[in-house]
Amino acid sequence: MTKPKSKPTAATHSASRKSNKSRSRKRPAPASSKPVARPGTKHERIIAMLQTPAGATIASLVTATKWQQHSVRGFLAGVVRKKLGLNLVSEQTDKGRVYRIKDGTTSSAALDRAKQAA
Repeated sequence: MTKPKSKPTAATHSASRKSNKSRSRKRPAPASSKPVARPGTKHERIIAMLQTPAGATIASLVTATKWQQHSVRGFLAGVVRKKLGLNLVSEQTDKGRVYRIKDGTTSSAALDRAKQAA
């Protein structure tokens, strides 16, 4: 028969855990209510491309970010529309589907979510 290995006592571990728990893990509140993309990031590049009057296609956003198509579409739906609440519109043209942010206004979906939260 083999003997089970001895385990360190709980007293040595619990003392170190208590000191870690006393520290606050909360993050400081952001300065503004709307997150702003840092300059030079892929997020900032996409937002800038969408704010131009010509707009941007999925293909141009894929080229600019080196992301896959489904990642770009997810960013448009999840971040641009939902998180930032921007009014993202799309239209079919001869170049394909073109996306743009219309007038920097919030989308109706974001307004509906704000009403439900209140």
